[in-house]
Amino acid sequence: MSKSPTSESVQADMKQADMEQADALQAGDLQSGGLQERVLRKVSWRIVPFVMLLYFIAFIDRVNIGFASLTMNQDLGFSPSVFGFGAGIFFFGYFLFEVPSNLILHKIGARIWIARVMITWGLISGAMAFVQGNASFYALRFLLGAAEAGFFPGIILYLSYWFPARRRAAVTAIFMAAAPLSTALGSPVSGALLQMHGLLGLTGWQWLFLIEAVPAILLGFVVLIILTDRPEKAMWLKDEERSWLVATMVAEQKAKGAQASHNVWRGLADIRVLALSLVYFGTSAGLYTLGIWAPQIIKQFGLSALSIGFLNAIPAVIAVVAMVVWSRHSDRTGERTWHVVIACLLAAAGLAFAGSASGVIAVLIALTLVNIGISCAKPPLWSMPTMFLSGPAAAAGIATINSLGNLGGFVGPSMIGWIKEVTGSFLGGLYFVAGLLLLSAVLTLVLAKADRKNGTARPGMQHRATQHS
Repeated sequence: MSKSPTSESVQADMKQADMEQADALQAGDLQSGGLQERVLRKVSWRIVPFVMLLYFIAFIDRVNIGFASLTMNQDLGFSPSVFGFGAGIFFFGYFLFEVPSNLILHKIGARIWIARVMITWGLISGAMAFVQGNASFYALRFLLGAAEAGFFPGIILYLSYWFPARRRAAVTAIFMAAAPLSTALGSPVSGALLQMHGLLGLTGWQWLFLIEAVPAILLGFVVLIILTDRPEKAMWLKDEERSWLVATMVAEQKAKGAQASHNVWRGLADIRVLALSLVYFGTSAGLYTLGIWAPQIIKQFGLSALSIGFLNAIPAVIAVVAMVVWSRHSDRTGERTWHVVIACLLAAAGLAFAGSASGVIAVLIALTLVNIGISCAKPPLWSMPTMFLSGPAAAAGIATINSLGNLGGFVGPSMIGWIKEVTGSFLGGLYFVAGLLLLSAVLTLVLAKADRKNGTARPGMQHRATQHS
């Protein structure tokens, strides 16, 4: 006759079973964590360096006008106000076609649409070599903006298809580091291309436009091979990896639930979208003031085009490092508001300092502060809209923020050109753009305060709201 189990043995068996279950759960968590890191690492290496390269070329082609102006303005008789208006009118074309372009991308996929964008902007950028006067200058800059419309917000939207919210600011920062990198690497190249003056009967600025347009056209065809529209189509992931990524992104979309706007008209009319557009307006004014006028500001000290190219690269190199560190800190803490505010204030201070700097070293320090501030503000800012918008609303909302905000890229450079022509100095124009950045900082704080007052736990604006998915 067998003995009945004692209470002690039953408790021991139950404890052992609980321990085994806990070990199994822990192993599952570790396996899931390992899978997560493996998938995101694969996706990062496949997508991020490539889209970063695309933005690198895009930024060169939209701001190389700043280096061309070192000799083009004299050749064509452009005054500071004519040059500032022509450089900035790019953003009117951008503004008009941005939202339709991003909606088309969302509908037909990034692969075909980004390829179209790159090829057309490359052709128009090359055509800048044949500008004859004011009218053709204005027309081609406007068409360049129309052709490139949808690229930047399209990539921001595209990244939101592939990366969970908790990783998005860091990924966005790496992508956006292409802008200061294009200044760092593109400035010496642009300065060197100006030295080709007279070759085959063309001026240096004509060679600059022709040569720097070629990579955009070639990469447009490469996009058709490299980019994958959605995680569901990622045959370069293993089945379990693809399944995990699809499930993760679907779960994140569902988690937004009623808090997220999905309708395209809501994305356009959302007051938060309009507020972020105004914040972005100031940062864009600062960014394109740097891209378009920094070479002219440095030129005041009587340096050669090649020397200007190398000096203009220094602040951008420092900004790349600061941008990555700052965005990772934003992701780690889950805080967005103060990461935008502090960066805007730093950029404003740098612009004010640049206006009164009296030597090359002082100007470089000032431009470094502006580069760091502008670069650091953008990744946490761009982490905000995809936290309360999804689907067509995200496509429309991101494009709206970018198109309205980028009008700052017209206002800032244009006002600097006009004020420079009236006063003979960059001082008033730089103060004006610094004021726009101060407004961006204040508006970001007001928006965050309004969210807290209304009790809305809006991800991206409140502390630690995006620390966990």
